Amino acid sequence: MLAPANKPPLTIRLCQPRGFCAGVDRAIQIVVLALKKYGAPVYVRHEIVHNRYVVEGLQQLGAVFIEELYEIPAEHRDAPVVFSAHGVPKSVPADAEQRNLFYLDATCPLVSKVHKQAMRHQRLGRHVLLIGHAGHPEVIGTMGQLPEGAVTLIETEADVAALEPADPSALGFVTQTTLSVEDTAGLIRALQERFPELHAAAAESICYATTNRQEAVKEAAPGSDLFLVVGAPNSSNSKRLVEVAERAGAKMSLLVQRASEIPWDEVGEISTLGLSAGASAPEIIVDEIIDAFRARFDVTVDLAITATELENFPVMRALRDVELTAADMAFVNGNR
Repeated sequence: MLAPANKPPLTIRLCQPRGFCAGVDRAIQIVVLALKKYGAPVYVRHEIVHNRYVVEGLQQLGAVFIEELYEIPAEHRDAPVVFSAHGVPKSVPADAEQRNLFYLDATCPLVSKVHKQAMRHQRLGRHVLLIGHAGHPEVIGTMGQLPEGAVTLIETEADVAALEPADPSALGFVTQTTLSVEDTAGLIRALQERFPELHAAAAESICYATTNRQEAVKEAAPGSDLFLVVGAPNSSNSKRLVEVAERAGAKMSLLVQRASEIPWDEVGEISTLGLSAGASAPEIIVDEIIDAFRARFDVTVDLAITATELENFPVMRALRDVELTAADMAFVNGNR
């Protein structure tokens, strides 16, 4: 490693907003509050948010992560179970009720809004087109709000071309909340060209946090030698940020979960680094990555600010009587 006096200069363009959104913050709060109110264990169906650091931290507090409700042992049937921020099909709470489980639904309110928009389309006699990625928990949850066959998933323009609806005049679309704004606009245009009577959702489906983080990346990426996005490989919004950075002009864009994943041999000689974090990535990992570059470079941090986020989603009434300490809040905010 270079001696401190000989470190090459590096400008880090740090995106703002970045990291936790209001829906992720709320979901983590729900698990922490449930642990404080009811004690361990608290079961969580699926990763509460797509971030290993967050999941491991909650496990240390007493959360137990499962994929299906039948995994809860009989002796713990009185323990709370939390549904993840991505949302679940209607069959999941129905299954919980059949098993006499007490559940807390941490579905992001903006995902719930998409569920309601899809149900509204169906109420109005429309077949629902869901623009999203097959297999993503949010897509599974949204499709599971309606009867089988009531929703068609659209991933590509080839899907649009192959679509043969029973009634082309009775179609409505919604989208996954974490998609690329530009890609989604292209698919919507293709759908509207084929089906001029297509009905849009009553409100924008892509969430404010996804849009804001993509706009900040577009601001920071041009001229960057390298752009790093902090996020998990199964985080849709984080992967979209990598794509946005490349399109916006970054020479190379990579997704990393921790500083230990930075491929220093590939980084080479750089003078400008773009840095952002997906909506489920805690700030402490952003700090960790900046520190890793400070050890190798003479770093100057420039903020690329494109929006100020003031959104706050309150937890459910059952948990509002529990107070969070300063240490709890530090954990919830990703600074354990």
